[in-house]
Amino acid sequence: MKSLESRYLDRLSELYPTIAAASTEVINLEAILNLPKGTEHFLTDIHGEYEAFSHVLKNGSGAVKRKIDDVFGNTLSKQDKQSLATLIYYPAEKMSRILETEENPEDWYKITLYRLIEVSRRASSKYTRSKVRKALPKEFAYVMEELLTEKADLADKESYYDAIVQTIIDVGRARQFIIALSELIQRLTIDHLHIVGDIYDRGPGPHFIMDKLMTYHSIDVQWGNHDVLWMGAAAGQMGCIANAIRICARYGNLDILEDGYGINLLPLATFAMNTYADDPCTCFQLKGTSTYDASEIELNQKMHKAISIIQFKVEGQLSMRHPDFHLEDRNLLHRIDFERGILNLNGKEYQLLDKNFPTVDPKDPYRLTEQETEIMDRLQHAFMGCEKLQQHMKFLLSKGSLYKVYNNNLLYHGCVPLNEDGTFREVEIYGKKYKGKALYDVLDNYVRKGFLSMDEAERERGRDIMWFIWLDAGSPLFGKDKMATFERYFLAEKETHKEIKNPYYRFLENEEILDRILREFGLSPEEAHIVNGHVPVKSKDGESPIKCGGKLLVIDGGFSKAYQKETGIAGYTLIYNSYGLILTAHDPFESTEAAIENESDIHSDSRMVKWVRVRKCVGDTDIGRELKEKVEDLKKLLEAYYSGEIAEKFTR
Repeated sequence: MKSLESRYLDRLSELYPTIAAASTEVINLEAILNLPKGTEHFLTDIHGEYEAFSHVLKNGSGAVKRKIDDVFGNTLSKQDKQSLATLIYYPAEKMSRILETEENPEDWYKITLYRLIEVSRRASSKYTRSKVRKALPKEFAYVMEELLTEKADLADKESYYDAIVQTIIDVGRARQFIIALSELIQRLTIDHLHIVGDIYDRGPGPHFIMDKLMTYHSIDVQWGNHDVLWMGAAAGQMGCIANAIRICARYGNLDILEDGYGINLLPLATFAMNTYADDPCTCFQLKGTSTYDASEIELNQKMHKAISIIQFKVEGQLSMRHPDFHLEDRNLLHRIDFERGILNLNGKEYQLLDKNFPTVDPKDPYRLTEQETEIMDRLQHAFMGCEKLQQHMKFLLSKGSLYKVYNNNLLYHGCVPLNEDGTFREVEIYGKKYKGKALYDVLDNYVRKGFLSMDEAERERGRDIMWFIWLDAGSPLFGKDKMATFERYFLAEKETHKEIKNPYYRFLENEEILDRILREFGLSPEEAHIVNGHVPVKSKDGESPIKCGGKLLVIDGGFSKAYQKETGIAGYTLIYNSYGLILTAHDPFESTEAAIENESDIHSDSRMVKWVRVRKCVGDTDIGRELKEKVEDLKKLLEAYYSGEIAEKFTR
């Protein structure tokens, strides 16, 4: 019987049947290993802010401007460079405005095409021709390849090069070609995109963001707590459904459900208007800004209260069904003295701000009324039956996970749960205890079971674990001792609103603890970094996102408009290119219209976190290690050919 290695070499010989084929592949791979590593782009806590997200994606956190500067230096004015950058971000829209006033469109087309070709060359210079070819739009692939690879300064090619550009204009394809070149530059500027959690909630456009991400050429996602909440809702988990709807109502974004995903909220709206007809629901006012009129605001607040009460009931039932989750202290409805309007919390009495609970039975406070049950059943069916939502969640399952180790960086959204002394906290999951990486792995596994398991009991456990991940103190995506939702709505006393963070957040400057975390996930602390989201960095108060000398980077700076007063900026993003790590702080994004009309980019302040003396190559990356292994395998195949162990296959 042949050894495993012999069988493997036999299979490899089917792909490379001759010495020439194997040798050529070795030469190609060795060449690729010496190319500069591709640029990675890290974003986190987008929270539905589609316009700002889309703009940052288009400008590559300033990477496109850096390409323009590299190409043109001082040969173009600052204004011309900004106009060119805006054209690359929004080619169709910007071109339409320019051509409305341009007296000589042909000259403008020619100048613009030449400039875009030069930027495209710079953007494509670090990639193989094969990789660039795959990125080219089919319609213009041949012509683009000629323009990007030919050297126009050679006398015998200059007329050929000019003729191509002139013909593009003459046949009326300049507009389409400019759009194609601009999109190519956007694509080649960023080789790989990391989304470090929280696509959903607060902002109005998470569904648009998901549509965009599904078309991105190379991407991974580390799930955030808000993403897992929506995953649980899509899987039919009642607690997650109620929370997702409540948050949409809280931020005036019920349109996401109705228009974005086609989920019918009319039964909930009707129930809310009837049940709380004379209730102003003042504790359930909208957060942030809204375009709603007075009647819409009134309806939103009533729906907000209705789904909140349903949520407290559903979560009470869940915590009683899962005593192993240890969430019984979050059940507060049975602690209310409804006659006096008093909540007994931790041995102290608090006056409720809202004392109207028409659907709560004091003798059985966590029981849903018949109408509430019918509403939740219909909503569960709608979430599970929504094709678009299911596609988005399937994408998150395919491209996502609770953490990612990539090119010597550890990426996760929340925190690694720790004890007070900095050791890994043990968390009980269905009768067994886990900590560190094992906790992440078991939770990740159960999330997938919640969608895919053939065993209904395991599938239900998976669904419920998504609710656990959303709000449990032991969840690496939550990282607090409790979720004080009820207290924030119904109690004025600020001390009851306090949510104590996991000790992890006190150790962000502790090198010993961070090194332990890196080793737990198989990384060497000397070179590795942690990229973290979840908790906004209060830049306005002088807080730095760079922790422990750059070993940990917290890149949540307030993409969400709801956080920008707290943070003072509009988000951090991170770039990791062949020269090192660049952290960028962004000012608030005005609007897409302003970006096109006024050429107003997001003002960004970039800081070099880590600079490398020797430029990193593909060979220094995870892909490079895989390619090196393939080279070694091919060399063994060549040895087998030369020794006669394997015969070359005849090819015509």
